[in-house]
Amino acid sequence: MNLLAVSINHRTAPVELREALHLTEEEIRQIIQLAKDELLQEGFIISTCNRTEIYGIPKEFQLPYSRLHSFILGHKKPVNASEENFQNFLSRESLKHLFGVASGIDSMLIGDNQILKQVKDSFLIAEEMGFAGFMMKRVFDAAIRVGKRAISETAISEGAVTVSYAAVQLIEKIFSNLSKKTALVIGAGETGEIAAKHLRDKNIRKLTITNRTKERADKLAAKLNADSFPFDELNQHLNKFDIIISATSSENILISKEDVESAIKKRNYNSMVLMDIAIPRDIDPSTSKIDYVFYNDIDSLNIIVEQNLSKRKAEIPKVEKIIEEELDNFFAWYNSLQAAPTIKSLRDHFESIRAEEVEKNINKFSSEDKEKLEIITKRIVNKILHHPTIELRKTNDAGTGAEEAATKMGIIRNLFGIDKPGSNNEDKK
Repeated sequence: MNLLAVSINHRTAPVELREALHLTEEEIRQIIQLAKDELLQEGFIISTCNRTEIYGIPKEFQLPYSRLHSFILGHKKPVNASEENFQNFLSRESLKHLFGVASGIDSMLIGDNQILKQVKDSFLIAEEMGFAGFMMKRVFDAAIRVGKRAISETAISEGAVTVSYAAVQLIEKIFSNLSKKTALVIGAGETGEIAAKHLRDKNIRKLTITNRTKERADKLAAKLNADSFPFDELNQHLNKFDIIISATSSENILISKEDVESAIKKRNYNSMVLMDIAIPRDIDPSTSKIDYVFYNDIDSLNIIVEQNLSKRKAEIPKVEKIIEEELDNFFAWYNSLQAAPTIKSLRDHFESIRAEEVEKNINKFSSEDKEKLEIITKRIVNKILHHPTIELRKTNDAGTGAEEAATKMGIIRNLFGIDKPGSNNEDKK
């Protein structure tokens, strides 16, 4: 199978280069159109914060990987990239890499199941652009099946592997129902934003953001449909929140033990959760000694993250087994698209239909006519299949490209339902 893939990712390139080569949806659509015109019969493009990849069946049988590298680099501002920043794959290795991406084991955060949605979105764009043909649709089905199996059959995506998510998961263990709770996130940087998004995803009743730069807090609040208040009013509002997550870059303690003691008193000693995920710490660690206050800092959360990461790593062999199974299944199907297996399957399919119908009606004929019935119906099937058989053999003999021939075989198999469960063919027996 002449499926090529080139990838620039977190294993091969620094973050600055990955950011420089990240493609927006509009850019992906523009590049797909050019790829269709210049390089590839069909394919798709994946671009996330950690990878930019092109998969496709080339128009030229021996398309150099360097042309795909240049193709990617040529559509962005000049960047300092080399051949060493790319990984190249062919045939089974291309699929294996894609399956690793879809399953999350190739992610920077092992088991990140967000990538499965990003893979789906990439295929949808390719399909809308007429870039995902018969073969790519089959590739898509296999990749999504791998991703779903990895999630449902292994624990590769279980447990928090970021400090922000670990904080929210720990909060869930303290407050089982966040839909009745209020939360404050201090800091509107990347860590604070991720924590705020996780709280929003957990249906927190009320979410508020504060940040030294008020415009940044207001922007994040608007993005998450949350509230905000000026940073210098922090201590005035502490008592209003059941949950406080702090993630600033401050050099000094922002919330003292006395601040929390005052807040918990105003709350009539209703429980309060403090999650300090800042380095250095924003909240005085002695607040952990206050009754009804649940305090955790980044060190305790990192222990949770490391434990979960170890558990996920232990699941990788299970996911790799799924990938190998699906690779074998895919290539068993692909190899069946050659002329000889397709001709045999087609004849078996029609013979099964013929035999079934004869069996149903055999008692309507006299004993001397039964043999004639067998002969006549077999002749009919042979005549029906004579021309298709000749044309199928020509597909291989006429120098037709392997992918084009496989596509034609696949269309025939789909047309007669040869590969569908319950079809009348040899696979059913």
